[in-house]
Amino acid sequence: MTRAQQTISLALLVSSLYFALYLGLIPLPALVQEQVVPLLPFWALVSFGALLLFRLGWGILTFNDVPAAHKELMEEIELAKTELRTLGVSVD
Repeated sequence: MTRAQQTISLALLVSSLYFALYLGLIPLPALVQEQVVPLLPFWALVSFGALLLFRLGWGILTFNDVPAAHKELMEEIELAKTELRTLGVSVD
């Protein structure tokens, strides 16, 4: 089973479960049925956004520095500056 098939299967399962709850096919207390179930999609959307923000922050926090790439980039910048100076451009 491919990842797309798994995602579609999970989405169909969750949406059918939600619609069964929303239509009252699965009995719940009246308070939950009227006040909680209609807000579940919004709660899921906010939770998904929070998860994505957490993953972004974690990626930034654990970002690996690459000293060799930094050194190479600095050498290229110095090379570009010397080439521009030979052409008469002020770079400082």
